[in-house]
Amino acid sequence: MFFPCGVGHMMGLDVHDMEDLGEIHVGYGGEAKSTQFGLKSLRLGRELESGFVITIEPGIYFVPQLMDLWRSQNHCADFLDFDALDQWRDFGGIRNEEDFLITAEGARRLGKAKPLTTDEIEALRA
Repeated sequence: MFFPCGVGHMMGLDVHDMEDLGEIHVGYGGEAKSTQFGLKSLRLGRELESGFVITIEPGIYFVPQLMDLWRSQNHCADFLDFDALDQWRDFGGIRNEEDFLITAEGARRLGKAKPLTTDEIEALRA
């Protein structure tokens, strides 16, 4: 609900040029996508192969209109504290995006590592 894009997707010469081939073919290798809540939005669900380039982009987004709709429908009320969510109404969202080349040995990050910890981020102010 707050993580609508999955964790990443395949890349081509341009970040999104592979999407025009069809997500089911590119991100799933022709296999059917899950229809399960929480998995149906994943854009990449196939076994990775050497030579693939992928982006890993976890993000969280708070959309007030959706939060209001879910509250009015009591959607997932067993799992959501709508009053606590209200503090995030004006936050918007945030995403960390990093790109990787899949190799026979594992993966290689493309570009510099991003700061992830509070200390690493605060050190940028110095």
